[in-house]
Amino acid sequence: MTSNAWAYRAHQVIREDREDGTILLRSAYALREPAKCSSEWLNRWAEERPDLVFLAEREGPGWRELTYADALEQARALAGGLLARGLDAFTPILILSGNSIGHGLITLAAQFVGIPTVPVAEQYSLIPGAEAQLRHVFDLVRPKMVFADDGSKFARALALPEFAALQQVVEVNAAKGQSTLEALMKDGGKDVDAAAAKVGPDTVAKILMTSGSTSLPKGVPTTQKMMCVNQAQIQEALPFLSERPPRIVDWLPWNHVFGGSHNFNMMLASGGSLYIDGGKPAPGLIEKTIENNALVSGTISFNVPVGFARMRDAMRSDKSLRETFFRDLDMVFYAGASLPQDVFKDLHDMAIEVRGSAPLITSSWGMTETAPAALFQHEPVDRSGIIGVPLTGVKVKLVPEEEERFELRVAGPSIMTGYLNAPEKTAEAFDDEGYFLTGDAVAFVDPDDMNNGLKFAGRISEDFKLMTGIWVRATQMRLDALSALGPLAADVVVTGEGRSEVGMLILPGPGLPREAMPPAENGVLPVAKHGEAIAEALAKLNDKAAGASQIITRALVMSEPPSMADGEVTAKGNLNFNKLLQRRADVLDRLYNDAEPALIRVGN
Repeated sequence: MTSNAWAYRAHQVIREDREDGTILLRSAYALREPAKCSSEWLNRWAEERPDLVFLAEREGPGWRELTYADALEQARALAGGLLARGLDAFTPILILSGNSIGHGLITLAAQFVGIPTVPVAEQYSLIPGAEAQLRHVFDLVRPKMVFADDGSKFARALALPEFAALQQVVEVNAAKGQSTLEALMKDGGKDVDAAAAKVGPDTVAKILMTSGSTSLPKGVPTTQKMMCVNQAQIQEALPFLSERPPRIVDWLPWNHVFGGSHNFNMMLASGGSLYIDGGKPAPGLIEKTIENNALVSGTISFNVPVGFARMRDAMRSDKSLRETFFRDLDMVFYAGASLPQDVFKDLHDMAIEVRGSAPLITSSWGMTETAPAALFQHEPVDRSGIIGVPLTGVKVKLVPEEEERFELRVAGPSIMTGYLNAPEKTAEAFDDEGYFLTGDAVAFVDPDDMNNGLKFAGRISEDFKLMTGIWVRATQMRLDALSALGPLAADVVVTGEGRSEVGMLILPGPGLPREAMPPAENGVLPVAKHGEAIAEALAKLNDKAAGASQIITRALVMSEPPSMADGEVTAKGNLNFNKLLQRRADVLDRLYNDAEPALIRVGN
């Protein structure tokens, strides 16, 4: 048994059982007093660690770095400019561009004086045809200012009629009528301290958009209280955050609650450093991520499972990268899906090889509406897929659904109180005791010991019935299939609602090279020999099935990637299953046509 170089806090969960089978869970620990607002963090570290890098982004062969002292000075100057331009708590700033120092500064400045920001996925502005999503956000939040880091790159979006009357601010390449961040810093004159003094726990810091995987994205007003409480909860669960300044090399987008609230605020709350990774786990971009991780050794690594798999693959043949990646690492944190067990083990073993101890390899559970972390696995485990126990102050209600699966509901000071301008959706989102209805299902790792935590058991809204009346747990089947198919599939859609058999539509991964296949036929790839590999992988998955509702009998490989413009994929990269199946109804029909020549039949 190796010793760990990081400190963790043991799980302590209190359980209460009700007569109707409902189970209530909460942490036995007491919640510490959180900060009043995010500017407390910035003020503290600018005084205590003025020369420490807070934000950095690539510039040539090295990094452009912003220290805490500089971040405070520039954020205050920008805040004065925003006030001079007439912005306040009722005039949000729409942020079009992705992660950058400029994006970070205008966010800090706005939060300093109580002006909400609304970061949206940059794909909305850059992908032709996706403007409808941008217009939806505009109509919902009614901003007074719009920001983009590069006026040329975002020129098409900034030219939309909706934005004509807005104040437009860019960091570089300003067009006529647009201001720069530098100019905005010189527009001060308003009393920043007076405005900052009015910012409190109930002040809206940002409005984040939900994924829109089942409907149009909803706005979640994220208050200072939600953000500050959540960071206090995380710091209590992870004592190592207070032992030395944390450091991350991170690509996760700030328009998403995980990248923008969880990771960004973790560095700010703990006095750490965030090196902005311009790459991501995608072809043509993963190389940037590998290069950035070779330049900077993080103490925490956040990524999605495919990102860790590709980093693992790169480190197998690159000893220097392996040593840099693991040298200072306290925690490996995966999100978005369960980390394949082989990747989990390889990361653990590589860390042992490099330094003789393993980091905490873990995950948590949360949503945009929960700020986000509500459950957290802060004890070490030897396998992936566990989402942990309630953080301090979070109350969990488990409503029995069937067998050992429960509907997950949560309440607490880090949970939103309602959606923006949507009273009906807000009323539908909470039960009669004030618990937020997450729509997710969970199960106990060990029903006899609550301290072993919970595991994700599917998205209830994605479940469906076969024509036999048998329920199909589509979310878990999708995760299992992705693990079984590996590089053959970038994603899958589980099908069969109202039919007699479970099928699968597959989006091809890097293991299905297009050049090795015949031309696509009306949206379907005749995968030829690769079909045998798919059938074999799914057949092995069927061998582990517990019942008929988990048996996959057929599959097709789709040739057309999901379209954000048509709503098939969300800004977070999640598939909108309903929209995709509606738009590709002809492909779905072909999946259930036994005469389809491209059909992959799967044996039991």
